[in-house]
Amino acid sequence: MTKVYLLTGGNLGDRVAHLEKARELLAAQCGTLTAVSSIYETAAWGKEDQPAFLNQALELQTKLTARQLIRRILKLEKQMGRLREEKYGPRLIDIDILLYGSEVHDYPLLKVPHPELPNRRFALLPLQEIAADLVHPQLHQPISKLLELCPDPLEVKKYS
Repeated sequence: MTKVYLLTGGNLGDRVAHLEKARELLAAQCGTLTAVSSIYETAAWGKEDQPAFLNQALELQTKLTARQLIRRILKLEKQMGRLREEKYGPRLIDIDILLYGSEVHDYPLLKVPHPELPNRRFALLPLQEIAADLVHPQLHQPISKLLELCPDPLEVKKYS
């Protein structure tokens, strides 16, 4: 079993329900969820003229390889109604693999650790909640330190 960290997010429709459905599908089809962060809200990143996003970090224990997992995740997103029409555009659901154990992968569909993780407060803050001491396998810094150093100015706040 490999410990994987995921980030779920979305900014369309019933955002909380979509995160809940993603958790259910991931648990049913990908492995066992062993930790779940609070839900956080952030203004859109990359393309700002759209609704705010909700994000949540998940810790998943899986038997799937990294490539098997990304293929399964892409199917889950599609099953939930995700359309990939515009980079950084609005979406019902987005599921990113942030870290896959201590492995490093660089394939067209899969780059792990997620290359933008150190630059995205909306990913680091929920990840820090469930894995503050986890060390990034390439940067050799704990998640808590990456959050301190993060250049992203967007406010990330707990959603209630």
